[in-house]
Amino acid sequence: MKMMKYYIQAARLRTLPLSISGIIVGSSLGFKEQLATGANTSEFGIFGSAIFWLAIATTIAFQVLSNFANDYGDGVKGTDANRTGEQRMVASGVISSKQMKNAVVITAVLSLLLALGLIYVAFGSDNFLYTLLFTGLGLASIVAAIKYTVGKSAYGYSGFGDVFVFAFFGLLAVLGSYFLFTKSFDFFVVLPAVTIGLLSTAVLNLNNMRDRENDKKAGKKTLVVKIGAEFAKYYHYYLLVASFLFSFLFTGIRYSSPLQFLFMIAFIPLGLHLHFVYKNETASQFDGELKKVALSTFLFAVLFAIGQLVTI
Repeated sequence: MKMMKYYIQAARLRTLPLSISGIIVGSSLGFKEQLATGANTSEFGIFGSAIFWLAIATTIAFQVLSNFANDYGDGVKGTDANRTGEQRMVASGVISSKQMKNAVVITAVLSLLLALGLIYVAFGSDNFLYTLLFTGLGLASIVAAIKYTVGKSAYGYSGFGDVFVFAFFGLLAVLGSYFLFTKSFDFFVVLPAVTIGLLSTAVLNLNNMRDRENDKKAGKKTLVVKIGAEFAKYYHYYLLVASFLFSFLFTGIRYSSPLQFLFMIAFIPLGLHLHFVYKNETASQFDGELKKVALSTFLFAVLFAIGQLVTI
């Protein structure tokens, strides 16, 4: 039981709401499109959709895999030895590197099984090309989750973590879940996908601003380490302001009711957060802001989904 507690800590449950935000946004738009075409008759709405719940479960598995792999990768490299924030299990010695490596393998297999189940429910046995495409994306997600910090060529150590987060948490999560429902691509859905991608990247940037000095000493060349603390703040402003503009643009294009602007409530705490970032000069104090941005992103996703589904 004690070891289970450590594995739960390593799973970093506070990151899970952020990870499913893109699924909520993409699924709400996809489900709305299904209803518009008469392709869905679920009496329980989106909550009666097996695609929605399997997509949520698969994404959570990918996130836990990423967190385990991150704990393992940074732990064996010594990056977490003097980190700020939550304790890391391998670095602290409560879980050995071998035990965490085994957890990564088990979680990777579980993630793949869930992804295959999701693909089968969405496409059945009649859409081989779609099945092949999404199987490839699932495998790519597993590899990307592991290679963020694991191995000599870990891309999180060379400043490409932001690209990964934007692509997988934003574009793939939103556009992918939308496609699972509709079997089609809508160019305008790219706009809310970019919003989620930018907000998710802002969480990573905040994390890297907090850890800049430690990462620099450990040789972890995050984007923040490369551009410095001052430009990292400007980058952060851009991520949050642009995320609002993209979501506002999409809603304006697809406007049908004022309720679609419910998502703007989520940008109130994000505006306060921006003011904090502007004033703050102590890196360790960014730690408390991580949860605020992550939960604000989740709130945005929920409010955005409500705004879409109540206007059908």
